[in-house]
Amino acid sequence: MDDRTGPVWMTPTMRWFGPADPVALRDIRQAGATGIVTALHELPNGAVWPHEAIAARKAMIRAAGLDWTVVESLPVDEGIKVRGPDWDRLIAAYTESLRHLAANGIRTVTYNFMPLLDWTRTDLAWPLPDGALALRFELTAVAAFDLFLLKRPRAAADYPAETLAAAERRFAAMDDAARHRLERTIIAGLPGSEESFTLDAFRQAMTLYDGLDADGLRANHVAFLEAVCPVADALGLALVVHPDDPPFPIFGLPRVVSTEADVAELFRRVPAASNGLCLCTGSFGVRADNDLPGMVERLGDRIGFLHLRSVRREADGAFHEAAHLEGDAGMPAVMAAVHRLQQRTGRALPMRPDHGHQMLDDLNRRTNPGYSLLGRMRGLAELRGLERGVAQAARV
Repeated sequence: MDDRTGPVWMTPTMRWFGPADPVALRDIRQAGATGIVTALHELPNGAVWPHEAIAARKAMIRAAGLDWTVVESLPVDEGIKVRGPDWDRLIAAYTESLRHLAANGIRTVTYNFMPLLDWTRTDLAWPLPDGALALRFELTAVAAFDLFLLKRPRAAADYPAETLAAAERRFAAMDDAARHRLERTIIAGLPGSEESFTLDAFRQAMTLYDGLDADGLRANHVAFLEAVCPVADALGLALVVHPDDPPFPIFGLPRVVSTEADVAELFRRVPAASNGLCLCTGSFGVRADNDLPGMVERLGDRIGFLHLRSVRREADGAFHEAAHLEGDAGMPAVMAAVHRLQQRTGRALPMRPDHGHQMLDDLNRRTNPGYSLLGRMRGLAELRGLERGVAQAARV
């Protein structure tokens, strides 16, 4: 089934955070990946990615027997998101980076349009019954941070009464160490996040979004794409947007890539060939109203990159990272839809297992939360096996 006349398989990749990542390239290759998803994380937002730095990083990856064709992420500066006074300069820098990436054989560029915070969790080491550790998001903890640490004006209006009461009880029960840990978990920057803040810096940064609602942020997103997609089209690049994580507003900041309707509207308003989607089944899957297999079917021609993971939804808006074949994603149905898409289009989609559990020997090692090796290796093996099973079933 692996010959050129057989099915089109996903391209297995893993995310790597560069030379300082505790997971080595050789380990990723042994785990079964053939590609690396990475970025020049050492560069600040808004900077041009130099051609030479991209080439050097690609040479390092190739020397390890792997390839780099997907960037995650080329950050969109806040000045673009709010359409600030530096918008023209920042757009010019972004398009120059796109040119340098294309010249080095990069074909897929991931980005997100979340205000200030990238993906957000409230617990980075939530114990599971089997002893592994998972990432978790709890709205009560978010509210406790918002009300009593951030002290955002009018924050109480964003939460139902029962959440406010639970948040007050939670905060009162936390000692100083727990409060500090929650603060740093939310705003210090998780792996791959584009910003890191202190409380005062976060409060100041939030003023950039004063008066900007969801419609305004969506308009700025469209303006960004209208500016950069002609360049990406000419270069043969795919710009794939990562959905909001979690897929709803937090801290009074709007989020506009949370549902299928959000994405479909983005494609309608900017129909450029390069305007695409990174389908993250974990981010979209937090919302029960997102039909993941249906999204693959309906948006498939725009999907350029897959993040395959599953979350388990809990009560009161909480969720945690489940094993890749468990949780609420319905991964077999998602995989069947991906398989049909690839056979129909002849495109081998790059895929990475996302947010694995910290488990086994990784419990005793320094790891990036969500990006330890063994949990992702388990996920990659399970997903590749599921893909083979789906393909076999389709032939029977």
